[in-house]
Amino acid sequence: MSLITTCEKDNIFYIQLHNRIDSSNAPVVEEEILGAMKTCTAPTVVLDADDLEYISSAGLRVILRLRKVRSELKIINVSSAVYEIFEMTGFTEMIPVSKGYRKLSIEGCEVIGQGANGKVYRLDQDTIVKVYYKADALPDIHRERELARKAFILGIPTAIPYDVARVGNSYGSVFELLNAKSFSRLIAENPQELDKYVVLFVDLLKKIHSTLVNPDDMPDQRAVVIGWVEFLKDYLDSAKWEKLHKLVTAVPVNHHMIHGDYHTKNVMVQNGEVLLIDMDTLAQGDPVFEFASIFNAYVGFYDFDHDRSMDFQGLPYETTVSIWKKMLPLYFGTTDEAKLKAVEDKAAVLGYTRLMRRLIRRNGFDTEEGRKTIEHYKNQIETRLDFIDTLQL
Repeated sequence: MSLITTCEKDNIFYIQLHNRIDSSNAPVVEEEILGAMKTCTAPTVVLDADDLEYISSAGLRVILRLRKVRSELKIINVSSAVYEIFEMTGFTEMIPVSKGYRKLSIEGCEVIGQGANGKVYRLDQDTIVKVYYKADALPDIHRERELARKAFILGIPTAIPYDVARVGNSYGSVFELLNAKSFSRLIAENPQELDKYVVLFVDLLKKIHSTLVNPDDMPDQRAVVIGWVEFLKDYLDSAKWEKLHKLVTAVPVNHHMIHGDYHTKNVMVQNGEVLLIDMDTLAQGDPVFEFASIFNAYVGFYDFDHDRSMDFQGLPYETTVSIWKKMLPLYFGTTDEAKLKAVEDKAAVLGYTRLMRRLIRRNGFDTEEGRKTIEHYKNQIETRLDFIDTLQL
């Protein structure tokens, strides 16, 4: 049985080390490594220690001799116990050695939130983890951590991830949220207090939207939405598309913060404090772009299947629509039905733009149900464009 396994990817030759390397097997390990190296054409060699439980001085000498052959050698995914051996012997000063990520299981864990890029699970009373859909999610995780840090510095109450872990074939960001519950769960448990939570929900949203950010610190949501519209050029009536494009490009550049995926599963309460989570969609832009996302989260996603609101928000459709209807007058300070309807239509036209693009990109035209849904989104967009002359709220 081979004591190592190898693979080559992106001009890197990976050598996976397994179990233990000590005096009993070090010579065989070295022989297998040197044999594998004979076919290696990649410029970089990396020792992957994800499965390495222990290494003795005999194993360390194998690595030293390999380093003489390949001076650019690196060691990755080292457990804490093995890293301590490398550190005590001075290896970390001679060879780049990076720790691996601890492994977590989400089997049986409660899903307390989800968004475009991942799901949030409660691991235990103290801890939650956001697990990303993408297998190679580390750049996204580091990006979200930086966005969360910037938001926190600007006064937005948010949980900062303190660790990164391996979860199955992907990665997750780990947060400490002692006894925290999402607004969705609190509303489900206490429906009689819906109005109370909507007020808190809107208060936090206003705080977010009043926060000015450095233009270089967060993505420009206006540019993102223009991209949605440009994608639909060949799918909408040409005159309607031209109008939609003009309306979106006419929205002024705005350097105030928006969350981008603001809904009641992404707002938590911990010891009486309201906290915002799931910060990977954080951006800057006009509030109309935020309300487009909120409209989808409470109304637009469920046009053909109202029961989906239970899957996504953990709340009945009637409740999600009620949240949407209750938050608008609180945010805009008016009960004028015509003004509130105008806000809804502006949010909806952008919300359906996003949904239509999303479904087309997911091969929606390949099924009868998909084609029907795309046509519905198209009608929702084009009908509203008959009477919308500005996207300013």
